[in-house]
Amino acid sequence: MDAGLTTSGRLTREDPTRLADLGVKHVINLALADSPGALPDEAAAMAAAQLDYVHIPVPFDTPGESHFDAFAKAMAKAAGEPVHVHCIMNWRVSAFVYRWNRLCGMDQEKARALMHVQWDPASSEHKDAAAWAAFVNRA
Repeated sequence: MDAGLTTSGRLTREDPTRLADLGVKHVINLALADSPGALPDEAAAMAAAQLDYVHIPVPFDTPGESHFDAFAKAMAKAAGEPVHVHCIMNWRVSAFVYRWNRLCGMDQEKARALMHVQWDPASSEHKDAAAWAAFVNRA
């Protein structure tokens, strides 16, 4: 997104060190710990790389306000230091960052364009897309 916020899908074993080398200070994981492709023992890997780590497991079929509230708190805690937000496909992240951008005052059209680079829940054929379209529209 910019120097203060990066996003991705699933991480590899090399990524915590790579993120730290890029200057990232905080990592927020929105995926479930048992998601296919999830990094095993991610919290320990982040600690070893000296990265602040917050895990907010968001079930793909039921993203909720409590999840977004936890995300907003984690972003606020980062206080302007570089943050990396990830999940498995970068779809959860795109929706959460859209809402964060709107909360911070970004124009809706610009925020949607950024989200659509990764995913557009409103036009997706994924079985849970309606839940995500509703989640996004609460912004």
